[in-house]
Amino acid sequence: MIMRGLKVPSFYRIMFRTIVEELLETSLSERKDLFLTEFEILSGNKIRIVIDGDNGVLVGDCMYVSRAIEHNIDREEHDFSLEVSSAGASAALTISRQFVKNIGRVLNVKTENNDYEAELVEATEDEIKLKWKQREPKKIGKGKVTVEKQINISYKEIKEAKVKIKF
Repeated sequence: MIMRGLKVPSFYRIMFRTIVEELLETSLSERKDLFLTEFEILSGNKIRIVIDGDNGVLVGDCMYVSRAIEHNIDREEHDFSLEVSSAGASAALTISRQFVKNIGRVLNVKTENNDYEAELVEATEDEIKLKWKQREPKKIGKGKVTVEKQINISYKEIKEAKVKIKF
């Protein structure tokens, strides 16, 4: 039953969200290479899903997730729109699995106190490790020397992290 123009009871919204979450979870459990980065249901039952993949995301991957949801919800009972997209090249990294897939790439990472442009060399469930080279004054004598620096940053400290795109 479609309820246009009426205030939709909260149990209806909760039930609809539960249905969508279960279908999404099932589709992603069947495709272990794909994972969820964003999910929201906006007003008017507009479903917005952003996925990523260990080997990237193809249009067919988005279609797979979209069909897994759309084909299993009765349009006579629920009026909705659905958007499934991939995390773009310029999208911020938001979950540890995205960091793992980008090991070896240069990231721009912003924390509360510092900004880093460095190679991602390690990513665990709790933190990342960045490595970069920097010119510093010699300890003895004049001039500068290139030193290798590294830092571990917990995910809680990261305000934003993006892959630096090279052209």
